[in-house]
Amino acid sequence: MRSGAKIGIITGVSIVVLAGGGYGAYSLMGSNDSGSGGKKARTVVAEPPTAEQAAAGAKDFLAAWASGDIAKAASLTDDPAAATTALTAFRDQVKPSALTLTPTGPTTQQVFSAATGTPAPAKPAAGASATPPAAGTPGATDSPSATATPGPTGTLMSFKARAEFEGTNRAWDYQGFLGVVKMSDNTPAVHWAPSVIHPHLSGNETIATQQVFAPPSTVVDRNGKVLQGASLTPALMATLQDNAQKLLPPDPNKDADSGKAVVISDPAGKAAADKLFTIVEPKPGKPFKVTIDNTIQAAAEKAMTDLGGKSGSIVAIEPSTGQVLAFANAPASGQNRAFTGLLAPGSTMKIVTSTALLEAGLNPDSTVACPEKSSNAVAIPNDFPGAFPNNTLQQDFMVSCNTAFINQGLTSLKPETLSATAKDVFGIGLEWKTGLPNADGKVPPTPGSKDEQAMNYIGQGKVQMNPLAIASITATVQSGAFKQPILVAGLPQQTAARQISPDVAAKLRAMMNATATGGTAQAVMAGITDNAGAKTGSAEVQGASTTNSWFTAFRGNLAVAAEVQGGGHGVDAAGPAVASLLKAAAGR
Repeated sequence: MRSGAKIGIITGVSIVVLAGGGYGAYSLMGSNDSGSGGKKARTVVAEPPTAEQAAAGAKDFLAAWASGDIAKAASLTDDPAAATTALTAFRDQVKPSALTLTPTGPTTQQVFSAATGTPAPAKPAAGASATPPAAGTPGATDSPSATATPGPTGTLMSFKARAEFEGTNRAWDYQGFLGVVKMSDNTPAVHWAPSVIHPHLSGNETIATQQVFAPPSTVVDRNGKVLQGASLTPALMATLQDNAQKLLPPDPNKDADSGKAVVISDPAGKAAADKLFTIVEPKPGKPFKVTIDNTIQAAAEKAMTDLGGKSGSIVAIEPSTGQVLAFANAPASGQNRAFTGLLAPGSTMKIVTSTALLEAGLNPDSTVACPEKSSNAVAIPNDFPGAFPNNTLQQDFMVSCNTAFINQGLTSLKPETLSATAKDVFGIGLEWKTGLPNADGKVPPTPGSKDEQAMNYIGQGKVQMNPLAIASITATVQSGAFKQPILVAGLPQQTAARQISPDVAAKLRAMMNATATGGTAQAVMAGITDNAGAKTGSAEVQGASTTNSWFTAFRGNLAVAAEVQGGGHGVDAAGPAVASLLKAAAGR
């Protein structure tokens, strides 16, 4: 709740120090003749008004405001210019058809503070002076008289406000407050502050009637069923709804569902809008549909639960559309690491490296030797012993031969090729707008050294990904075209600079299928190899004794990727998680 003008108690029930001290810094022109023949300056004095003066000042101001005589109402304040602007804005932007303002007498700082949500200042000790609010508080700058101290004392008054509106029999009732000070001509004046309009109003905020809409009645999956899933937290879904409203094209029928309310807004966006009163109720909200499939989501949640306490994440994407069908995290209530995590993806990155090599002229059956150690300065070994000089590129992919991909990458590719392929073909590095916050994958365009370049080819070095990015890479291979992942149908999708050629896409699918049927992914892909492909990955982490487990696969119109921190080889932890989703989808 917003604070209004700050007012500090001095003594008694309603005698107060009013915010915006230093009233001698400005003056109002009164009717008394000065010795020079001009009008004598009319200023606020430190002495409080009498009870009768305070009551009369409040009554006259409220009567003028209620009657629509803004000029007269403003003249009965200590800042007519500011009052005229604010009262005119209230009339033109809130647009009440009738306004009734009834004085209810003196009140206390505690009552005012309760209405504005601000703590009441402590009562000063006997003989001490109360200190006006410091400059910079909402009340201290509401008047142009905030230059000197101490401020004058005044009487805090309350009133009942009732605003009526055309087209409805609803009336807006609220309690208002104003301070009355004494002027140098011995007349009362309302101390002007935005909180005179409404106790929540302060600073540069505005009050107006606005369109309002009912929140969605519920969140549903792509099939219209109520969304379920521990990882789909209310906070994430609220963020998704808010982002979708900003990103989706305007609904041409939206106005028909809207209501109208009086709202306080902060033009600078530093405070949330404060809805004070609903004039017309909006129509009930429609269900908010997301791209999630409850069946696949349930499998994703179970896959993360089955990790036995390890941290991990998983994402499933529909390749033909880019729609996210499921995502889950372990722990479910922590970071949405499926979208925002950034880790070395290990050998799952060899899908991108293979794309670059195939586009450079190699074929799956091209001979690419698999030595025991790579040729760069920091010799990288394989995950298995021995050398295989007659291996083909496809065989190297199937067994995940690090040395083959490093040596061939350093020989056939320019330093910037891997990054360019990742971005231009797979959309890695473009600014995705999925509907939720997401961290874009990273592939350095200019590796710092040949050793770093070598490590990038096998998903180590400076390459960073998350399951969302790797699942999208696999989806691109499956469909032959990059479709940026989205969580709400109709969200704008980034377009890659070029599509992968049908020939290269077909070769990649064949290589991934061979890996699923006879390579490192065979153990977990057994029984789900029809129109399917996979790639394993394990990524070393500095200081960790066990590698992170990565796995990605496709089957039909479904692409999945998972990572498990400290999970070991790809088939040890991430692989079973991915396979469980593929099986669940097949059984829908």
